[in-house]
Amino acid sequence: MSDNCLFCKIVRGEIPGKKVYEDDELFAFHDIHPVAPVHFMLIPKLHLASLMDADASHAALLGRMLLLAPKLAKEQGLNNGFRTVINTGKGGGQEVFHLHIHIIGGGNIPPMVKRD
Repeated sequence: MSDNCLFCKIVRGEIPGKKVYEDDELFAFHDIHPVAPVHFMLIPKLHLASLMDADASHAALLGRMLLLAPKLAKEQGLNNGFRTVINTGKGGGQEVFHLHIHIIGGGNIPPMVKRD
């Protein structure tokens, strides 16, 4: 973990977070600025700044995250589907530089890209 990372501080309990899930490798918590009725983040406890920093040694961890996302989404009541978002790097809109998957759903979720 990183001493100055916001998400690492949430995992360590230094900053409060509304926990959804925790195990030895992963942590999930509700977003403090939700964009939908259900909006939480799934993060590795390992500090990995972004998806761009992942390599083959992280394959099992990334796989666990992707397999856990639908399980947690269903537990949060998203039985009809949900959106997953991984913002990567400043150009991809990433604001907190700790790899995280947004799991978003409920209500009326607009399309990601507006089509004319």
